[in-house]
Amino acid sequence: MNDGVENLAAEEGADDEHKPDPATEPGFDLGDEPAPARPASSGYQVLARKYRPTVFEDLVGQEAMVRTLRNAFDTDRVAHAFMLTGVRGVGKTTTARILARALNYEKPGVDRPTIHMDEPGVHCEAIMESRHVDVMEMDAASRTGIDDIREIIDSVRYLPVSARYKVYIIDEVHMLSTAAFNAFLKTLEEPPPHVKFIFASTESHKVPITIRSRCQRYDFRLIPRAIIAERVRAILESEKVQADDATVALVAREAAGSMRDALTLLDQIVAFGGDRLEGEEVARHLGIAARGAVQSVVQAILDGDAGTVLRFLDESLAQGTDPLHFTNQLLHLLRDLVVLSVTGDDSALVDLVAEGKE
Repeated sequence: MNDGVENLAAEEGADDEHKPDPATEPGFDLGDEPAPARPASSGYQVLARKYRPTVFEDLVGQEAMVRTLRNAFDTDRVAHAFMLTGVRGVGKTTTARILARALNYEKPGVDRPTIHMDEPGVHCEAIMESRHVDVMEMDAASRTGIDDIREIIDSVRYLPVSARYKVYIIDEVHMLSTAAFNAFLKTLEEPPPHVKFIFASTESHKVPITIRSRCQRYDFRLIPRAIIAERVRAILESEKVQADDATVALVAREAAGSMRDALTLLDQIVAFGGDRLEGEEVARHLGIAARGAVQSVVQAILDGDAGTVLRFLDESLAQGTDPLHFTNQLLHLLRDLVVLSVTGDDSALVDLVAEGKE
């Protein structure tokens, strides 16, 4: 028996002789030796995040919604559930976080929900960075099942840890399953007084009417080009980037009413052009026909000069312009000309941005 134990120990000792020294293994703590340096992060923050609004006054193009919310907070008539609807990039998720901040705004002398947030409060920074323990954000696109909703239903019974309200923000809520919606009904109708729900959706018609009827609904409209252009100019000035009117107008047109799309495109343009942007060069880089080229084609069509039309089209396509995009630009310009012709130059019916001389 003892001989077997001794033999086993000898075998283990022989194996240990062939094992590598743990100190030579990657990641081993060498005591006083400095740890390997991690790759340095650039720290760059995209414009859409850097210039994301943090107060209601910064939400451009949604004045009706802001006015309604201001009156609701001022008169202490704040709903327990909100439904924010609209296309992508118009400010739904941003508004949800600002709402959560307003509901839990706290500073010396302020102990009730308010949208008048002239300075950061106790919970503001954590809420806007999506790391506050009492403000839960859930993406219904990836968590669609009833089990995910049951977690919420079970947790609403408990009081907030530090804030005034527990706020549940559910993005793309229309993607929840039918069973998940049904499980939500009773809690959404009669939630505890310390709970608020904020839903955001790009397709609100897919949300059951039983859910929509329990929420205060706010429809976000497309942001006019002129407002997008004004915001883009302000950001370019803040970033110390020079850009002509044609560049600003191009960004406002291509954004199609979405501020986030505008700033994402602006990021790409600035990366391409550096601290000086020119409309024609930017359009060429993006595969978009310059406004002047589209106007020249329309003028040739009106003059009945088919040869000139074909030459302009050939030049644009040779420069890499997307034919489908060029067609859309042409149709939009023709539409604007028809409206101006019928209404007697009533520019209020045409969403235009000053572009200077082409």
